[in-house]
Amino acid sequence: MNNEQFNNRNVSENGYFLLDIEDYPTDGWGKFQRVVKRTFRGELFVGLWVVLREMIKFDIHTISYPAEKMPIGPRYRGVHEMKRLWESDAERCIGCGLCEKICISDCIRMDTKIDENSRKEVSSYTINLGRCIFCGYCAEVCPELAITHGGEYEIAADQRASFIDYDHMLTPIDTMKANAQKEFEGFGAITPNEDAGVKKSPLSY
Repeated sequence: MNNEQFNNRNVSENGYFLLDIEDYPTDGWGKFQRVVKRTFRGELFVGLWVVLREMIKFDIHTISYPAEKMPIGPRYRGVHEMKRLWESDAERCIGCGLCEKICISDCIRMDTKIDENSRKEVSSYTINLGRCIFCGYCAEVCPELAITHGGEYEIAADQRASFIDYDHMLTPIDTMKANAQKEFEGFGAITPNEDAGVKKSPLSY
Protein backbone atom coordinates (compact mmCIF):
# COMPACT_ATOMS: atom_id res chain seq x y z
CA MET A 1 0.00 0.00 0.00
CA ASN A 2 1.48 3.36 -1.05
CA ASN A 3 0.74 6.73 0.54
CA GLU A 4 -1.81 7.72 -2.09
CA GLN A 5 -3.83 4.55 -1.56
CA PHE A 6 -3.51 4.95 2.20
CA ASN A 7 -4.88 8.50 2.06
CA ASN A 8 -7.71 7.63 -0.35
CA ARG A 9 -8.99 4.64 1.62
CA ASN A 10 -12.59 4.59 2.68
CA VAL A 11 -13.98 2.91 5.75
CA SER A 12 -17.20 1.02 5.13
CA GLU A 13 -19.98 0.45 7.62
CA ASN A 14 -18.53 -2.94 8.64
CA GLY A 15 -15.13 -1.48 9.40
CA TYR A 16 -13.34 -2.81 6.29
CA PHE A 17 -10.85 -0.65 4.39
CA LEU A 18 -11.64 -0.07 0.72
CA LEU A 19 -8.49 0.56 -1.32
CA ASP A 20 -8.26 2.23 -4.69
CA ILE A 21 -6.45 -0.48 -6.70
CA GLU A 22 -5.50 0.07 -10.29
CA ASP A 23 -7.83 -1.46 -12.83
CA TYR A 24 -6.89 -4.68 -14.59
CA PRO A 25 -5.80 -3.96 -18.19
CA THR A 26 -8.33 -4.86 -20.85
CA ASP A 27 -6.22 -4.59 -24.02
CA GLY A 28 -3.63 -7.15 -25.08
CA TRP A 29 -0.62 -4.87 -24.83
CA GLY A 30 -1.49 -3.87 -21.29
CA LYS A 31 -1.91 -7.49 -20.25
CA PHE A 32 1.45 -8.35 -21.81
CA GLN A 33 3.19 -5.53 -19.97
CA ARG A 34 1.59 -6.65 -16.71
CA VAL A 35 2.82 -10.24 -17.19
CA VAL A 36 6.34 -9.10 -18.04
CA LYS A 37 6.41 -6.79 -15.04
CA ARG A 38 5.30 -9.52 -12.65
CA THR A 39 7.47 -12.27 -14.14
CA PHE A 40 10.89 -10.79 -14.75
CA ARG A 41 11.85 -9.41 -11.38
CA GLY A 42 15.27 -9.11 -9.83
CA GLU A 43 14.71 -12.09 -7.55
CA LEU A 44 14.34 -14.36 -10.58
CA PHE A 45 17.81 -13.60 -11.89
CA VAL A 46 19.31 -13.95 -8.43
CA GLY A 47 17.87 -17.47 -8.18
CA LEU A 48 19.09 -18.36 -11.67
CA TRP A 49 22.58 -17.17 -10.78
CA VAL A 50 22.65 -19.33 -7.64
CA VAL A 51 21.62 -22.41 -9.65
CA LEU A 52 24.17 -21.69 -12.38
CA ARG A 53 26.92 -21.12 -9.83
CA GLU A 54 26.27 -24.50 -8.19
CA MET A 55 26.13 -26.27 -11.56
CA ILE A 56 29.57 -25.15 -12.69
CA LYS A 57 31.26 -26.18 -9.44
CA PHE A 58 33.47 -29.27 -9.56
CA ASP A 59 32.75 -30.53 -6.03
CA ILE A 60 29.83 -32.92 -6.40
CA HIS A 61 27.65 -33.44 -3.35
CA THR A 62 25.75 -36.46 -4.66
CA ILE A 63 26.70 -40.11 -5.15
CA SER A 64 25.65 -42.75 -7.65
CA TYR A 65 23.40 -44.92 -5.50
CA PRO A 66 23.33 -47.96 -5.33
CA ALA A 67 26.76 -48.28 -6.95
CA GLU A 68 28.11 -45.88 -4.29
CA LYS A 69 26.94 -45.73 -0.69
CA MET A 70 27.57 -43.29 2.09
CA PRO A 71 29.42 -44.59 5.17
CA ILE A 72 27.16 -45.59 8.05
CA GLY A 73 27.79 -44.20 11.52
CA PRO A 74 28.68 -46.57 14.37
CA ARG A 75 25.44 -45.75 16.22
CA TYR A 76 23.19 -46.35 13.23
CA ARG A 77 20.27 -48.67 14.04
CA GLY A 78 19.87 -50.96 11.05
CA VAL A 79 18.89 -54.60 10.70
CA HIS A 80 19.66 -56.64 13.80
CA GLU A 81 22.71 -58.88 14.16
CA MET A 82 23.44 -61.73 16.56
CA LYS A 83 27.00 -61.89 17.86
CA ARG A 84 29.20 -64.89 18.64
CA LEU A 85 31.86 -65.57 21.27
CA TRP A 86 35.45 -65.18 20.19
CA GLU A 87 36.86 -68.04 22.26
CA SER A 88 34.39 -70.76 21.23
CA ASP A 89 32.52 -69.49 18.14
CA ALA A 90 29.31 -70.15 20.11
CA GLU A 91 26.27 -67.91 20.10
CA ARG A 92 26.14 -65.19 22.70
CA CYS A 93 22.39 -65.46 23.11
CA ILE A 94 21.46 -67.36 26.28
CA GLY A 95 17.71 -67.35 25.64
CA CYS A 96 16.78 -65.10 28.55
CA GLY A 97 13.92 -63.55 26.58
CA LEU A 98 14.48 -59.98 27.79
CA CYS A 99 14.50 -58.64 24.24
CA GLU A 100 11.13 -60.25 23.57
CA LYS A 101 9.65 -58.83 26.77
CA ILE A 102 10.90 -55.27 26.32
CA CYS A 103 9.99 -54.96 22.65
CA ILE A 104 7.35 -52.24 22.47
CA SER A 105 6.38 -53.22 18.92
CA ASP A 106 5.82 -56.88 19.85
CA CYS A 107 7.85 -58.01 16.85
CA ILE A 108 10.33 -60.44 18.49
CA ARG A 109 9.47 -64.11 18.90
CA MET A 110 11.81 -66.55 20.69
CA ASP A 111 11.54 -70.25 21.49
CA THR A 112 14.06 -72.08 23.65
CA LYS A 113 14.80 -75.66 24.58
CA ILE A 114 17.14 -77.60 26.88
CA ASP A 115 20.10 -79.23 25.13
CA GLU A 116 21.99 -82.41 26.05
CA ASN A 117 24.15 -80.44 28.52
CA SER A 118 21.05 -79.24 30.40
CA ARG A 119 21.57 -75.75 29.07
CA LYS A 120 18.98 -73.49 27.56
CA GLU A 121 19.51 -72.80 23.87
CA VAL A 122 17.55 -70.84 21.31
CA SER A 123 15.58 -73.05 18.96
CA SER A 124 13.91 -70.27 16.95
CA TYR A 125 14.30 -66.52 16.94
CA THR A 126 12.48 -64.21 14.49
CA ILE A 127 12.00 -60.47 14.16
CA ASN A 128 9.17 -58.95 12.16
CA LEU A 129 10.85 -56.03 10.40
CA GLY A 130 7.46 -54.84 9.20
CA ARG A 131 6.53 -54.00 12.79
CA CYS A 132 9.97 -53.09 14.15
CA ILE A 133 10.56 -49.38 14.75
CA PHE A 134 14.31 -49.86 15.38
CA CYS A 135 14.17 -48.25 18.81
CA GLY A 136 17.19 -50.20 20.08
CA TYR A 137 15.62 -51.40 23.35
CA CYS A 138 16.39 -55.04 22.57
CA ALA A 139 20.09 -54.25 22.15
CA GLU A 140 20.20 -52.15 25.32
CA VAL A 141 18.54 -54.74 27.56
CA CYS A 142 20.58 -57.72 26.33
CA PRO A 143 22.89 -58.79 29.20
CA GLU A 144 25.34 -60.57 26.88
CA LEU A 145 25.41 -58.01 24.05
CA ALA A 146 24.18 -60.78 21.80
CA ILE A 147 21.79 -58.72 19.69
CA THR A 148 22.98 -55.47 18.19
CA HIS A 149 22.00 -53.20 15.34
CA GLY A 150 23.99 -53.45 12.14
CA GLY A 151 24.46 -51.15 9.19
CA GLU A 152 22.12 -52.89 6.76
CA TYR A 153 19.29 -50.56 5.80
CA GLU A 154 18.08 -51.95 2.49
CA ILE A 155 15.14 -53.98 3.77
CA ALA A 156 12.57 -53.39 1.04
CA ALA A 157 10.30 -56.38 0.46
CA ASP A 158 7.27 -57.31 -1.59
CA GLN A 159 5.23 -58.09 1.51
CA ARG A 160 4.30 -55.81 4.36
CA ALA A 161 5.54 -58.17 7.06
CA SER A 162 9.13 -59.15 6.44
CA PHE A 163 10.73 -61.67 8.78
CA ILE A 164 14.36 -62.51 9.51
CA ASP A 165 15.32 -65.63 11.41
CA TYR A 166 18.08 -66.40 13.87
CA ASP A 167 20.43 -68.00 11.33
CA HIS A 168 20.21 -64.95 9.09
CA MET A 169 21.13 -62.56 11.90
CA LEU A 170 23.89 -64.73 13.34
CA THR A 171 27.40 -63.68 12.41
CA PRO A 172 29.04 -66.32 10.17
CA ILE A 173 32.09 -68.00 11.68
CA ASP A 174 34.35 -67.21 8.73
CA THR A 175 33.27 -63.58 8.86
CA MET A 176 33.97 -63.38 12.59
CA LYS A 177 37.41 -64.93 12.19
CA ALA A 178 38.18 -62.29 9.57
CA ASN A 179 37.81 -59.68 12.36
CA ALA A 180 34.61 -58.35 10.82
CA GLN A 181 32.70 -58.64 14.09
CA LYS A 182 33.26 -55.80 16.50
CA GLU A 183 34.01 -57.19 19.93
CA PHE A 184 33.12 -55.41 23.17
CA GLU A 185 35.66 -55.91 25.91
CA GLY A 186 34.50 -57.07 29.28
CA PHE A 187 31.42 -58.93 28.11
CA GLY A 188 30.96 -62.61 27.40
CA ALA A 189 29.12 -65.78 28.33
CA ILE A 190 30.06 -69.17 29.70
CA THR A 191 31.09 -71.44 26.84
CA PRO A 192 29.63 -74.96 26.60
CA ASN A 193 32.91 -76.63 27.71
CA GLU A 194 33.39 -74.49 30.82
CA ASP A 195 31.43 -76.74 33.20
CA ALA A 196 34.60 -78.48 34.39
CA GLY A 197 36.19 -75.18 35.33
CA VAL A 198 33.28 -73.86 37.39
CA LYS A 199 33.81 -74.41 41.10
CA LYS A 200 30.97 -75.77 43.18
CA SER A 201 29.39 -73.55 45.78
CA PRO A 202 29.06 -74.70 49.43
CA LEU A 203 25.33 -75.18 48.98
CA SER A 204 25.85 -77.82 46.28
CA TYR A 205 27.57 -80.35 48.58
